[in-house]
Amino acid sequence: MAVSQRGIKQEILTLLSQAELNAVLTALAGYSPEKLLNPLFSAICSASEKTKWNAVSAMGATVSRLADQDMEAARIVMRRFMWSLNDESGGIGWGTPEAMAECLVCHKSLAQEYTKILVSFMREDGFYLELPALQRGLMWGLGRLAQARPELLRDWQAPRYLLPYLDSEDPIVRALAARALGLLQVVEAAAKIKQSPDDTTEFSLYVEHRLTTVTAGQLAREALAALAPVLG
Repeated sequence: MAVSQRGIKQEILTLLSQAELNAVLTALAGYSPEKLLNPLFSAICSASEKTKWNAVSAMGATVSRLADQDMEAARIVMRRFMWSLNDESGGIGWGTPEAMAECLVCHKSLAQEYTKILVSFMREDGFYLELPALQRGLMWGLGRLAQARPELLRDWQAPRYLLPYLDSEDPIVRALAARALGLLQVVEAAAKIKQSPDDTTEFSLYVEHRLTTVTAGQLAREALAALAPVLG
């Protein structure tokens, strides 16, 4: 007997909450991308960090597969991300900036089309995200993309729009902005980042597909180390 879509969703949510990422990706490869999208959209806003971050990584892999099969279908997913962050959607869009960024990391053609949208979430004349919690996700996403496709972020002037986030009232937003600016080797960020090496604010950071506990000061020091080669 075929498993219902509701049954598939429950299977996927259980997998995301319990399994390690490699096992998640292996299992999800057995489903068509279309069957995975709704469960993954539910999971990226989970309160469970493990579920959320497994879903973010799985969303990137899934939408990349979808784009290889049907680019227009992948564009519809990207528009769904954008809608979820729109006030008119009636939702808040938790996890959306992170998942969108992961899709851009995983698929070059999507990155070429939608990096400008990710950058526009920083811009007050664009699709600006006001909530600090969403800004944290955006800063993480920009840092993730800075590792994989820094040239595209520079093309869309991301450094210019990132710099003001070093003055955010939210220490986690500041730390993640510093990390992204360090990865992009933005010299102008150094003076401000040097003010934060002793910030003891702790939070979880998802990096290299693992959750780890860091401090804001630690990310500031890492950003300064990344800037050292261009500071002279």
